[in-house]
Amino acid sequence: MSAQKTIYWIATGLLSVLFLYSAFTYLTDTAVIEGTYQDYQYPGYLVIPMAIAKIFAIVFIVLRKPKWVMEWAYAGLFFDLVLACFALYRIGDPGLTLPLLGILFLLLSYFFGKTVRP
Repeated sequence: MSAQKTIYWIATGLLSVLFLYSAFTYLTDTAVIEGTYQDYQYPGYLVIPMAIAKIFAIVFIVLRKPKWVMEWAYAGLFFDLVLACFALYRIGDPGLTLPLLGILFLLLSYFFGKTVRP
């Protein structure tokens, strides 16, 4: 296996674990996540749709079909991570490292995926 393929699969795997764990937490601890959303001044009713969107995004990224949906999935996860960074920074939360790592995994998966799985 080439180095590029290894980097792609590790980054995609870590990205998948990050977002599937997040979606699982959203679905099992909904009340806690809604409270966190309110701390960030986001509406609590977004928790379940966000969990479902994260699951679908990972499925489309791993399957890579159709291509245009895969591109939107990457974009949606990117915006989710960037908004998480801004929200955490704004309230002074020290947990900023995880979304920044998520952005790194996402960018590695996206750009290496273009050459490894065209």
